[in-house]
Amino acid sequence: MTHLSLEKNQLFIYLLAVLLGLILGVMVPEMGGRLEIVVWPLLAALMYTTFTQVPLTHLRDAFYKPEVLLAAILGNFVLIPLAVACLLLVAPDDPAVKLGILLVLLVPCTDWFITFTQLGGGDTRLAITFAPISLLLQILLLPFYLWLFLGDEFHLNLAQGEMVWAFFSLIIVPLMLAFLTQKWLAKQDNGERVINFLAWFPVLLLAMVMFIIAISQVIIVLQSVSLLFHLSVIFLLFLAITAVMARLLSRLFKLSSRQGRVLAFSFGTRNSFVMLPIALALPASYELAVVVIVFQSLVELIAMMVFLWWVPKHLFPLSR
Repeated sequence: MTHLSLEKNQLFIYLLAVLLGLILGVMVPEMGGRLEIVVWPLLAALMYTTFTQVPLTHLRDAFYKPEVLLAAILGNFVLIPLAVACLLLVAPDDPAVKLGILLVLLVPCTDWFITFTQLGGGDTRLAITFAPISLLLQILLLPFYLWLFLGDEFHLNLAQGEMVWAFFSLIIVPLMLAFLTQKWLAKQDNGERVINFLAWFPVLLLAMVMFIIAISQVIIVLQSVSLLFHLSVIFLLFLAITAVMARLLSRLFKLSSRQGRVLAFSFGTRNSFVMLPIALALPASYELAVVVIVFQSLVELIAMMVFLWWVPKHLFPLSR
């Protein structure tokens, strides 16, 4: 069994982790409080091992197909924020829910997007070279997006010490460590083997995090069943919009089918678990934002199972 086969089955792993967490949260409610202490170390390890899989040292390779890069940037960082603004109009009128939607939909995925691109027959090299640019852009632009959508509410409620600490300790520091790790391993004979070994951990660590969150947030989840249905409609609408967007941009920039598939999977997958530490650092009144992010990741993974069939078969079929 390879780490790629583990990634193929990650949906079932996450669903099992969440289901077990919810059951134990109901049966042994005090367990959530005991396990919460290990969430932050697990998140730090998750961020580090995930970032080691993003080719941070390959930025210079991204420009061999500038039209694809431009289409991906335009879609992810200009058109998708506009689409999210429209979806917020039909979102529940709850600040925590809206914040969760913003956090999870505004930032594109940088790791399993590569896996899905590969499984869906897309240009994997383009996906690999776009990933680090995507990660750097979203880190730079997310504060601006939140200010744009939330205005003074962002400054008053979100720019708190805990959130700043979470951002730097669980995103910036692991990102720098992953970059240094890649630089060092590039000079080692067994460097690729070490990176492949680290690739086993993101799925397992994220499953553990989701298990603990399910235990600790079970009461909120049970009280939000109707909300989850509403959110599922929003997230499915988002995926439909991104698919159309990928098709239109592919035609506009005259991309091949394999290049268009890169856009489809980049637009459809979001960086949910990278936003999770930020959501967990929010004030207690924003607990629902965590539920939104975890739920979106489950909806997305189920949808990606459909995308793996539909994108290469119908959205971007190979020309004869």
